[in-house]
Amino acid sequence: MLENPKTCCKTGFRVILKKEFTQKSLILNPTITKALSIVSGVLFLAALGITLFSGFANAGPLWIGFFFICAIAFLGIPKLKGYAYSLMIFGSVAIALYYPQYFQEYKGFKFSALIVPLIQVIMFGMGTSMSIKDFLGVVKMPKGVIIGVLCQFSIMPFIGFTLANMSGFPPEIAAGIILIGCSPSGMASNVMAFLAKANLALSITVTSVTTLLAPFVTPFLMGWLAGEFVAIDVVEMMLSIVKMVILPIGAGLIFNYFLQGKAKWLDDLMPIISMAAIALILVVIVAAGRDSLLDIGPLLIVLVIAHNLFGYVLGYWASRLFRLSEKDCRTIAIEVGMQNGGLASGIAKEMGKIATVGLAPAVFGPFMNVSGSILASYWHKKPIKDE
Repeated sequence: MLENPKTCCKTGFRVILKKEFTQKSLILNPTITKALSIVSGVLFLAALGITLFSGFANAGPLWIGFFFICAIAFLGIPKLKGYAYSLMIFGSVAIALYYPQYFQEYKGFKFSALIVPLIQVIMFGMGTSMSIKDFLGVVKMPKGVIIGVLCQFSIMPFIGFTLANMSGFPPEIAAGIILIGCSPSGMASNVMAFLAKANLALSITVTSVTTLLAPFVTPFLMGWLAGEFVAIDVVEMMLSIVKMVILPIGAGLIFNYFLQGKAKWLDDLMPIISMAAIALILVVIVAAGRDSLLDIGPLLIVLVIAHNLFGYVLGYWASRLFRLSEKDCRTIAIEVGMQNGGLASGIAKEMGKIATVGLAPAVFGPFMNVSGSILASYWHKKPIKDE
């Protein structure tokens, strides 16, 4: 287990620790924080009032301003700064909903063409923050890794399949619910595991293994579970995931092996680039599927929330059933509940169905970060008795 931050750093997973230890530098002046909090409160009340009396269509700029200013204000509040990025994501989504025409195409160039390259950049960044040592957890703690991987690729796919059948959505939108369930976990789960004082080594290993298995397992599960909703070319999907995941992560690992510690500017820049890339992907997807999202949005949000929360609950209790430690149970709960929404969006783009299949991943991503932060904060304050 990785208890000591210095030990964590030796695994190559520098992004998590950098995020945690540099947050003090992001804390704003108390006076500025107070002013921004007041402004965001005024914007919220104004947006809510206009929404209630005139409808959402007339409150767009106020909601957008509220999300972004509130996010900046949160950076000055230690207990809330972890939610700043999620609020920025909500603000970005609001921009896409109110002004979709600016994020669909420009002079014939469709912005959806950026999704796959952005996923590759994110995966390259993931590779640069990893090392071969991250995979040694399979040998050191095989039981936890095996249970984590099995839970990841069983619980979420079948919950997604059940919800898709219950939803009554058009087939392609329903298939998107299954797709997010069939995706591996992402680096966000590692961050939450660290903040929750769970088993970070196990979290990193499960994320690494499920990501490398994704080119084979995700297409198989999609062909099996989503085949009745939408045509699935298993081989083509497999090749697409290899292109989006395996190749850039491999390049990142090679980069890290030969240039570890020699490109500090890239270490500092990659987390920022990755967060910006995720935000841009969400904006493009929401803009592309705005009309469908407005039609089925409330129910889709409810189903996505259920999908995410059931993942946490069943992941935790499945681990308890196999008699894992409390720390490992928390880890696997986070791993199962938090999916790689960016990869799911990339798969939807490669299928040519970003405006339909890509909707569930676009909704899942922002909520997952909020719920994961809340769960991590709760467990952080609830120490394990036997430690």
